Formats: sequence, structure tokens, C-alpha cells
Amino acid sequence: MRKAKPKKRILLPDPKFHDVEVTRFVNNLMLQGKKSIAYSIFYDAIDMVGEKMKDSDKAPLDIWRKALENVTPQIEVKSRRIGGANFQVPTELRPERKVSVSMKNMIQFARKRSGHSMAEKLAAEIIAAYNNEGGAFKRKEDMHRMAEANKAFAHFRF
Repeated sequence: MRKAKPKKRILLPDPKFHDVEVTRFVNNLMLQGKKSIAYSIFYDAIDMVGEKMKDSDKAPLDIWRKALENVTPQIEVKSRRIGGANFQVPTELRPERKVSVSMKNMIQFARKRSGHSMAEKLAAEIIAAYNNEGGAFKRKEDMHRMAEANKAFAHFRF
């Protein structure tokens, strides 16, 4: 869009936890418009996290939030063409994009995991992210490492 920024759509909170962030996660998890299936996958995964992390004094939803926080990148590199050469320019992420990237990474690496159901895979990825390990956490570390390696090109930001 050239002129105005599009209006932000207001998301309704989810039915179980009454949390907008959960709805956002489920929307990313959803395939082919099947939101009820996405909700059931998420709730089953949260229940599994609760069972596996009984010894933890935190609620399963808090574990999920902490896991998301652990895989949230602060910086990313964007490819920029300057004078015939491509440079990987490190740029800060907007708060909205940070959350979006972290959710998408967690779901992507949960899908790649081995396991029987998607709920099982997602629960395993949440627990791994909570413990600062797993694919999504590694992706965040790689992003930060790339940005650190290319910080000499930070002045190309505009």
C-alpha cells in the first residue's frame, strides 16, 4: 500500500485461556482455515506440557510464554544490494515482528520434529524452547550470530 497503513485487525481472545496471544499462535498453527483443529492441537500440547513438567511450579501457559520469549530474536539480517555487492545488513526487529517470527519458528520446527501427533511435536518443541534448546532456539542463536558477524555493515541501514 502506498498511502495509509492498513488497520490492525482486532483478535478475539481464545475460549479457554482468554488470551489474545494464544489466538495469534493458533492462527499461525492453523492450516487451510481449520481453526478448531488448530485449537485442539494447541490445547492438547499445553496439557502434555503440563503433564511432562509437573515438577515445575509454573503453569503450562507460563511455560509456553517463557518458551516463546526464549526463541524471540532481537535482530535479523536483511540482504541489501549496494554498489553491485549484496550485504547482509543487521536490523532491529519491530515488536510485532519479533513475536510473529518467534511463533512461526516454533511451529516450523515443531512440524519438522519426529513424533506421532502434531500436539506431541509441539509440546516437545515448547519444552525444548523452555530449556533453551531445540530447533527454534538454535535458529534464534544463528540469527544473532549472523548479525554479530555482519555488524560492520550496520551503517547501510536506512
